Amino acid sequence: MQGDDAELTAAVRSAQKGDESAFRTVYRAVHPRLLGYVRTLVPDADAEDVASEAWLQIARDLGRFSGDADRFRGWAARIARNRALDHIRARGRRPASGGDESELTGMPDGADTADEALEALGTGRTMALISQLPRDQAEAVVLRVVVGLDAKSAAQVLGKRAGAVRTAAHRGLRKLAELLDGHDEADGADGTIPDQRQDQSCGVTEKAARTLRET
Repeated sequence: MQGDDAELTAAVRSAQKGDESAFRTVYRAVHPRLLGYVRTLVPDADAEDVASEAWLQIARDLGRFSGDADRFRGWAARIARNRALDHIRARGRRPASGGDESELTGMPDGADTADEALEALGTGRTMALISQLPRDQAEAVVLRVVVGLDAKSAAQVLGKRAGAVRTAAHRGLRKLAELLDGHDEADGADGTIPDQRQDQSCGVTEKAARTLRET
């Protein structure tokens, strides 16, 4: 278990025993990523309220939770997703989504390339770009990369097969690379010349394909 995960696991267990300081530690460690996930499901103006509802349930039901840091993140994400879907139903809205999946070509299941691709894309504009993806891709990318779940845990949150989550994440990351390239061409924000921007965007897709071939 990595250091951060070990600390989160210990904090969760202490919080279950009533340690309020430990619960604040858990909140600080998990909330920013959980809020990012909620924002893929509901309008940004509603995300804080939905996340707060999720944390109320997390605090209420914490004593029934069993597992380590990774299982806690998955458990918290399921609660947040349920609260978001309740919010959507109550207001008669469609889940937040964007983009058109028809323009993408399918990629096979395989090893996850989310960490590599997101690092290559850069995190500064990532959430704004993720909001433009189709909902299934946005959820898969955020759960895998931002929340930090493995494919199996993300699949349990979404009620899908792990392979389907991997495929959605791959397609979403590929689309993110395209969006990044288009965004940079529009505003020149990264200070590179057009050929360099194209090379960076293509590099994300090539790295993903290479990793898939090697596994």
